[in-house]
Amino acid sequence: MTDRQILMADDDADDRFLVKSAFEDNNISNPVIFFEDGEQLVNHLSEDEKKPNPLLILLDLNMPRRDGREVLRLIRSKAVWYTIPIIIFSTSNSPDDVNFAYQNGANCYIIKPSSYEGLKEVVVNIQRFWLDTATLPE
Repeated sequence: MTDRQILMADDDADDRFLVKSAFEDNNISNPVIFFEDGEQLVNHLSEDEKKPNPLLILLDLNMPRRDGREVLRLIRSKAVWYTIPIIIFSTSNSPDDVNFAYQNGANCYIIKPSSYEGLKEVVVNIQRFWLDTATLPE
């Protein structure tokens, strides 16, 4: 599964850089493709629906153009994308946001850690569960 992409949509350039670094520091060999907003992510998924789906998606909630809430609903409404695991990766710890995410088909909700060491630990946990333990759809 090392050739399947992990997609991340987050409008914060620092967060994208730190996540990229954490994936590299943890020697995760899957390519990680970053998008600045939900619109770019949806466009990428739509480019060629015959290509394999990404391995998983990390999705911020609060972004310009298409926010994570809209993207989550859209992905879950399309049969071709429905089985892609989606991890909401947000600074929000609002119970409303957590409930919204799970009620609309998110597989996991992670509050962004405040330190790089915390982020590296989150990435290790993502790797252990989603890449090493879970059996994901083709």
